[in-house]
Amino acid sequence: MNPNLDRLHPYPFEKLAELKAGAEPPADRKHIPLSIGEPRHAPPAIVLDTLRETLPEIARYPATKGEPALRQAMAGWLSRRFNLADGLLDPETNVLPVAGTREALFAIAQAVVDRDTGDQPPVVLMPNPFYQIYEGAALLAGAEPYYYPTLPENGFLPDFEAVPESIWQRAQLLYVCSPGNPSGAVIDAERYRHLLAKARRHDVVVAADECYSEIYFDEDAPPTGLLEVAATRDGDDPFENVIVFHSLSKRSNLPGLRSGLVAGDAALLKRFLRYRTYQGCALPLPTQLASITAWNDEAHVRANRAFYREKFDAVLEILEPVAGIDVHRPDAGFYLWAGVEGDERDFARQLFAEQNITVLPGRFLSREADGVNPGAGFVRMALVAELDDCVEAAKRIRAMLS
Repeated sequence: MNPNLDRLHPYPFEKLAELKAGAEPPADRKHIPLSIGEPRHAPPAIVLDTLRETLPEIARYPATKGEPALRQAMAGWLSRRFNLADGLLDPETNVLPVAGTREALFAIAQAVVDRDTGDQPPVVLMPNPFYQIYEGAALLAGAEPYYYPTLPENGFLPDFEAVPESIWQRAQLLYVCSPGNPSGAVIDAERYRHLLAKARRHDVVVAADECYSEIYFDEDAPPTGLLEVAATRDGDDPFENVIVFHSLSKRSNLPGLRSGLVAGDAALLKRFLRYRTYQGCALPLPTQLASITAWNDEAHVRANRAFYREKFDAVLEILEPVAGIDVHRPDAGFYLWAGVEGDERDFARQLFAEQNITVLPGRFLSREADGVNPGAGFVRMALVAELDDCVEAAKRIRAMLS
């Protein structure tokens, strides 16, 4: 067996199951799970219609590179959404379909990381707290994870200047998540420019997980994307060592479709396609054709944002005045990263035992680094359930704290 398998940490939801073990929630209260970021809104009907109509295409082998029409739809959406000049993003070379961002975020480390670096292993940088796939991808690629903190005193934004020079010199890949999971903090263009300049000096690939980018609260102020910042750089290839990840799971409420995209550096994607061809992750043709419909439609995405806006308004009205929990509207995304008093694991267990609500303790999403665990004292609440359930959960939290 690959010895690096033994370096993998238990997944957050394994730890959560252990934490809840033995607790007996009240049987007369419906369970409301706020722990998993699985969208619960209805999938768009136009996508489901396309999926039904194209099911006979399941009889054909799909190409790993995807249908040209799919790559054109993806490149078109990226160009419109991130204000890219016509023709800057080539559907033939700058875009690939993937089976959801989780699969691709893991796979990119296996393709990018060069293990043959001498006495010290290569480094993969990642935010802390973080999506655990980043860490697992680094470990199984034979790399050493380096956790850069995203702390409340910095607005939960990364401080790339605080990463030691010795780490940058060994770094090969850097994961960044904006809007952030779990905080919802959005990295601004200036911070991205500083990151890209530093990454270019050290020849580091920047992998931007932007799967929450389409859930935001001001229709006139969508989150900044890495591609639009990279497009303003000097050089022959503005996307050099830049790759971004987007998904239909959150944007279009299609988590089970397992459809997303990667875009950016053409040379990197050419090698990544070779890796993926051997890995065998081609999207079934009905999935590809349904994805074309989804990427080409914005009406359902705007409606989706309105649903989340309504839920955040209602939940924050209930919880913001409550002592014992510190909640604020995030920049984007569907998580509340809530500060609680004492050990957040005790809060989560009590909430489950007394109110039959499940939330995720922050330290299950983070690692201690330099003596600090940035997830301690926080719980993550995913407002993915229907409005009535989210409101009911907020009322029960308020009752427990009162």
